Amino acid sequence: MPAPVPPPWRTLVVSPHFDDAALSLAGLLPALPGPRAVVTVHGGPPPPGSPVSWWDGACGFTTAAEAHRVRRAEDARACELLGAQQVLIDHPDGPYVTEGDEPHALDALLRTLAPTTRVLVPLGSNQPDHEAVRLRAQRVLAEAGAPAPWVYADLPYTGHLPEWGAPEASGALAASQKWGTAYQELARRHRVAVRHALVLSDEQWAAKRAAVLSHASQLAALAPDHGNFLARTGPLRAELIWSLEPLDAH
Repeated sequence: MPAPVPPPWRTLVVSPHFDDAALSLAGLLPALPGPRAVVTVHGGPPPPGSPVSWWDGACGFTTAAEAHRVRRAEDARACELLGAQQVLIDHPDGPYVTEGDEPHALDALLRTLAPTTRVLVPLGSNQPDHEAVRLRAQRVLAEAGAPAPWVYADLPYTGHLPEWGAPEASGALAASQKWGTAYQELARRHRVAVRHALVLSDEQWAAKRAAVLSHASQLAALAPDHGNFLARTGPLRAELIWSLEPLDAH
């Protein structure tokens, strides 16, 4: 039986939820090598009859099924704008997950990738579910003998640093007890180097804003914790990707 053919992607963004890739990488992603894909880990439907979660309720949804249907369509539009294929892992969002259920389909997908596929995973700033996705992807790729993934700053969380958008951003994360704990854990295990840093031009900002606004259902619920995060001078204005090497690399 012939070996399965790896997917054709040269860049694969692992997005914990439907909006994370657009919020974090809509400026940098179109410039990364194609074909590109965005794989959403919590991309599956909730179990039938699930009551609406507190988050989906805050976003205005009355049923869990409606939230998934709308968010999936929003993500398809954002991926189209980003020039990336939409890929969904059949795993519900956190509030709908059965205890002990894990996104094993992500593992299987990562194991099929060609060695030339660049995988990007979220840092996980103040977001345990994002950090869990990163750690899982790192483990699976290492077990497969694949290159280490690149790590992107997940926004708007990381972008609240006063130094955000400046060359000092990584150093500020290394020193911040409020926003930097995930970065500090990463740096204890790896040599972390800036691979891509972007402060968006007005043209890039307009394109990113369009991709983010595709996820319209999520914006009101983000505002209480993140204020005017859609402002031109807000946390989405800059993006950052790091590469990883083993600490003993020479």
